[in-house]
Amino acid sequence: MSAAAGEAIVALTQPIRRTPLRGALAASLAVAGLVVVVLTVTPAAPAASPPAHPAVALYLDGIARDASGAVIALPSWSGATYLPGSRVIDPLAQEAAAADRAWLAAGTIPGAGGPYEEMITGALLDLRALTRDNGALVAAQHKRWEFVWPRDASFGAAAFAVTGHTKDALDVLLHLQGLQAPDGSFEARYLPDGSGAVPDDRAAQSDGAGWALWATATLLAALPDHGPRADAAARLAPLIDRSTAFILGQVDTPTGLPRASSDYWEVHARTLTLGTAAPLLAGLEAALEIYRDQGRGADATTVGAFAMRLRAAIVERFGPDGYPRQLGRDLPDAATAFLLPPFQAAPLLGAVDAWEGSIPQMLRPAGGLAPGAGWRDDGISWTPQTALYALAAASLGDRERAEQWLAWLDAHRTPSGALPEKVLADGSPAAVAPLAWTCALVVLTAQTLEDDGGA
Repeated sequence: MSAAAGEAIVALTQPIRRTPLRGALAASLAVAGLVVVVLTVTPAAPAASPPAHPAVALYLDGIARDASGAVIALPSWSGATYLPGSRVIDPLAQEAAAADRAWLAAGTIPGAGGPYEEMITGALLDLRALTRDNGALVAAQHKRWEFVWPRDASFGAAAFAVTGHTKDALDVLLHLQGLQAPDGSFEARYLPDGSGAVPDDRAAQSDGAGWALWATATLLAALPDHGPRADAAARLAPLIDRSTAFILGQVDTPTGLPRASSDYWEVHARTLTLGTAAPLLAGLEAALEIYRDQGRGADATTVGAFAMRLRAAIVERFGPDGYPRQLGRDLPDAATAFLLPPFQAAPLLGAVDAWEGSIPQMLRPAGGLAPGAGWRDDGISWTPQTALYALAAASLGDRERAEQWLAWLDAHRTPSGALPEKVLADGSPAAVAPLAWTCALVVLTAQTLEDDGGA
């Protein structure tokens, strides 16, 4: 990784703070379309002390493989150096390093030769390392995150698919298929042993069925011809049909909107959130695409009708308030990005403006984003939401903004180069690293930029 730039990026809408940087960050940026200046001198002391923000430790600096290929956690701030093209740090573990390089060579690295190649390569290798032999893709290599979240695993499968690692994508989705309940529902997270056991009493999340369908459609679209595509679809038929049936049951309501459910915030939801409604729409759109490709006309017609009804209901009920997190509220949420490509075939009416308008309200002192404007005011940037907005920008053709978010993510990696879950107000990486969801979103963003003419 390149050395820290040692300069501070300060958005004019934020309090002045110094932010340590690393990676391929330019001397000046316009983060999220806002005017940004780079300070090279210490500013005068403010009249009032800035608000105190909590300190969150960096739990891990990254992960590595030992000589046997097993994954090990790296201590925080260890600043390990990997053997080229691998997640191996032991110079004697050449066989494990060669296996990583062979795996990379079997697929593609979006943005190869560009400023973010190292970050994207590392994100792919970290996704591989976080995927167990049984297809369980855990969120992170830490006791508090070493579980399978259907959302995170689905995004990881999509990242594998678009980079040519279709077998890995299929393995992840088959593992999810084995965890899914007969009615098509998913719990918030599972133990990685494939037993279907859950680690706690977190509420089930109905968005899991939507994400599984979206990832399945992404995989099928990435397969080169009808034979492999038909074979994968046949193996994933239970996941496809159960997930679709579950979503249809959720939206078979008088309003056409789904029932309230916990979403990616993982808090009890008494009111329907955009973080539930939008992924279920993405799932129906994916199921429609799959059934059409399979020639299942009757199923496609049914799914299409429900998808149109749900889309219209989201526009009617969430749209007038600018697509807030909850019905009847006015605070924007990162789930606004779920209303845009690549999750929807086309943006919902007014969703692009709502997405644009949400950025200033979610911006945090270090330059990243919070999960929503209603998230606690702790000054912490969350990398999944920042990477999610990078992907949305890339999918909308806003290359400049997508690259600005990628530059920010690149600049705030750990010393070993891993993408952390959080970034503190002073720019320090925090919590667990690497985080699978962020890794997947970075890869998907780079691939989208590549598809649009080169990263």
